[in-house]
Amino acid sequence: MAINPSDSTVLGTLYGSDDMRAVFDESAWFQRMLDVEAALARVQSRLGIIPAEAGAAITAAARLENLDTAELAASVRNVGYPVVGVVAGLSRAAGNAAGWTHWGATTQDIMDSATALQLRAALDLVRADLLRLIVVLAAQAEKYRGTVMAGRTHLQHALPVTFGLKCAAWLQPFPTHVARLDELRPRVELVQFGGAAGTLASLGARGIEVMEELAGELDLGAPPAPWHVARDGFAEAVGFMGLLSGSLAKIATDIILLMQTEVGEVSEPYVAGRGGSSTMPQKRNPIASEYVLASARMVQALVPVMQGAMAQDHERATGPWQAELLALPQAFVLAHGALRQTIEIARGMVVDTARMRRNLDATGGLIVAEAVMMGLAQHLGREAAHHAVKHGCDRALTQNVSLADALMAEPEVTARLDRAAIDALTDPTAYLGSADAFISRVLEHAGNVS
Repeated sequence: MAINPSDSTVLGTLYGSDDMRAVFDESAWFQRMLDVEAALARVQSRLGIIPAEAGAAITAAARLENLDTAELAASVRNVGYPVVGVVAGLSRAAGNAAGWTHWGATTQDIMDSATALQLRAALDLVRADLLRLIVVLAAQAEKYRGTVMAGRTHLQHALPVTFGLKCAAWLQPFPTHVARLDELRPRVELVQFGGAAGTLASLGARGIEVMEELAGELDLGAPPAPWHVARDGFAEAVGFMGLLSGSLAKIATDIILLMQTEVGEVSEPYVAGRGGSSTMPQKRNPIASEYVLASARMVQALVPVMQGAMAQDHERATGPWQAELLALPQAFVLAHGALRQTIEIARGMVVDTARMRRNLDATGGLIVAEAVMMGLAQHLGREAAHHAVKHGCDRALTQNVSLADALMAEPEVTARLDRAAIDALTDPTAYLGSADAFISRVLEHAGNVS
């Protein structure tokens, strides 16, 4: 029974990804707990803390099929945590080694270490797809580096840009996101092992030795001390997903605006029936971008849940820790789904270069009024040139003529610029500044990511 759409067999095709759901699936989490219990037993056997044969027996028993779901659910309802039921099933399957399971550990050690293992797999998925998105956006930036279009500020024509530059602007954050991801992993992928109150008193003088060996066995980092109530790592991981989702939402927002009927410059990949309406046969809605935006908003709403959960009381939290379980998996599932949606949008987007040119020319040259002002400023000074060209723009709008024609009626302009100079200054393709160089810089930056 699915309540959240991201877990639904039907609506889950729109939210999240099957790969990320598999990472955070409840059964997978229980198996991760068993993996931690087995690793702990192997380490303690190797160190002579428990009998040598116990490690092998517990490892052999640490399989999901040895847990009874109904029994586990009953235990959770009673205890409030799953580990007691997990250890009971493991101990039963371990036979004579039952007395050596969960030696020196506490519930949160097992749950947090299992979650750290999940996060490692989740971040692997995110990193791989970030690299895919970088490749796709870099190719589009290169392909359209010379395709001139209207740049817009406050949803109004501003100055000419190129679609390649827009793609480069979309691309620019993602190499940085890869760097962020790589930097945060050592702070997140840490073993948790502190015992009942973070002292490992049950293991006497060998607690740190076991913690470090357990970290190595699980291929996780060993923290300076247990982090039962220091939750910055998990909060950082979800915070990163919020940042990533924001960058994805930027692309989705632009695509939605570019797909407007009155603009019509770029559209999502076309598949028959995709984004259709039940009543309007003509509709091709930006449906993938809409779900990217919806997912991003939810991920970002979960960031403060994780940050709020950092305020944990004493040596074991009464509520904040439990809140993490609601937020962390959902943030990763939704963000990864949005990432995959964005890859498909970027790869298959339909670009109407002719429409871009028509829209660029729609204002009769007003989009390059700054170019004329800067050219005239060499003769009049910037403020006087701004005033003269503003007067020409007003005339163009009032009389519905091109900016060039309007400027030819301005004596202050024609005294300094002839028609050929005005035509040259009102050519939008000649006023692109460093657009091409900026594309190259972004591509070089992206090319350094591996």
